[in-house]
Amino acid sequence: MDESNNIFESNAELPEIRSEWSLRPKSFQEFVGQDNVKGNLEIYIKAARLRGEALDHLLLSGLPGLGKTTLADIVAREMGANLHTTSGPALDKPGDLAGMLTNLEAGDILFIDEIHRIPATVEEFLYSAMEDFSLDIVLDNGPRGRSVRIGIEKFTLIGATTREGLLSAPFRDRFGVQEKLETYPAEQLETICQRSSELLGIQTDADGCKLLAEHARGTPRIVNRFLRRVRDLAQVEEKLVITADVARRGLDMVGVDDHGLQRIDRQIMDTVALAGGQPVGLRTIAVTVGEDDRTVEDVYEPHLIRCGFLLKTPRGRLLTTPGYKIIGQLPPHIKPSDQGLLFPES
Repeated sequence: MDESNNIFESNAELPEIRSEWSLRPKSFQEFVGQDNVKGNLEIYIKAARLRGEALDHLLLSGLPGLGKTTLADIVAREMGANLHTTSGPALDKPGDLAGMLTNLEAGDILFIDEIHRIPATVEEFLYSAMEDFSLDIVLDNGPRGRSVRIGIEKFTLIGATTREGLLSAPFRDRFGVQEKLETYPAEQLETICQRSSELLGIQTDADGCKLLAEHARGTPRIVNRFLRRVRDLAQVEEKLVITADVARRGLDMVGVDDHGLQRIDRQIMDTVALAGGQPVGLRTIAVTVGEDDRTVEDVYEPHLIRCGFLLKTPRGRLLTTPGYKIIGQLPPHIKPSDQGLLFPES
């Protein structure tokens, strides 16, 4: 496979990106977790290769950092195809995509990250490309306007999205294969941590990996980020092994507490608590904590909701009783005299 167009090559000057790509699996055998998704993809790829056809268009959805980009790279490797990458925000108009599509060779794979962010005009432009492998180019405007249909090679579109619901139904239905990635259990993240330790050339004991995995929000990208930062601490302190103690101090450095919460997690919870039990809107939370509302909704809220600290309602966000307990406050409807009943010592 020609890797001249993949993300790692295009970001070769960025050490952190290069380090991240060095930890990514290169085959399904190396990829830990997502067994159902992997099993399905292996069957679809084998069948497509037996037929000598391009793989059906593939939509990968799930939270950030679960391996969508890595799976796209593995699919391209398994298909023996060239991988061309771009992102939804980069495709501002149909012309941005037309040149890329006309340059694809038979069987090539086009990977669009954050595909839910492409404009409606670009989405509609993709319809004929995905179904008929052709492009409808409009020439001139007004009464003399006409369209010309240009054929393109049969290719596979792989779309990655963190917000599948933002895709229109006609667009989503054009993906023959749709797979959703789930968060990882701590045991699998421990395995990923051990593998990454070996690739980075550092020694990590079982307790150290376990602690990092338990605080990684079910996400391989986060456990690898934690590992790199803890490695920095271990090297500066000349520690030969990353133990649980070294890992704990490394997590403290990056602002992760014993509950796995970051500073901004607590800011979000404090903001909601200030409303005194009234629902708080996403935009209000984003402005208060100084983050983009999309970042709050896609990156921070899912973890708080999974932990049972935050509720997402049609009217806004609410803290749960455990959420109030984490930030050391009583729910608005609980009197101080009831605190012992709500938060028993045992």
